[in-house]
Amino acid sequence: MSRPARTWLVLCLLYMAFFGWYTSFGGPLSDEEIAYYGAVVEEVAEDPERVKVWMHFMETDTGDDFVMLNAIDLHDTPEQVPGVEPGETSDEVLAKYTRPFLGKAFLSGAHPVVMGWAAAPAIDIWGIEGANDWSQGGLVRYRSRRDLLEQLVAIRDLGDSNIHAFKIAAMEKTIAYPLDPWFQLGDPRFVFALLFAIVGLSVQAFSKRDA
Repeated sequence: MSRPARTWLVLCLLYMAFFGWYTSFGGPLSDEEIAYYGAVVEEVAEDPERVKVWMHFMETDTGDDFVMLNAIDLHDTPEQVPGVEPGETSDEVLAKYTRPFLGKAFLSGAHPVVMGWAAAPAIDIWGIEGANDWSQGGLVRYRSRRDLLEQLVAIRDLGDSNIHAFKIAAMEKTIAYPLDPWFQLGDPRFVFALLFAIVGLSVQAFSKRDA
């Protein structure tokens, strides 16, 4: 087998492995899964209205990936819950939640798409009280709704070590809602396809030149 052929074979195998990991093939949640995850939500959620929202989120599953839009306003000083050290900032306390949460989520193809800190109070706002000031915001991509619900199960199973307490201690207010369908020009599946194509064509071109 020639060097270009070996290169194309390796690149194709790598891309197939990445595409298979990054893409959800499980389809929409089944009735059995909705019942199971619904019981988990009822166990961890305190507000019945939130449970209804989660149930709607599950029942309308498309089976595709989605992004969660997050707007966050941090406390000037974090609430003193177990695990929060004196002198820690709200940013540092929130990191105790986001690092393990996103670290585990990354194994399922989740990752931030856009993250940033507020440059000014809300410039365009109506119909919402107390939403002028925000600290940061971002979009987090999830491979499927099933993956996010598995994250919820993992947090539930932490028990007394529940990292969700750090999120509550750090945030004064937040809003998060899913976007599906959605799109981005920089989808990694497209970016990696272009990158691998460039590598393969480059190897092929250099092999012809050296022949």
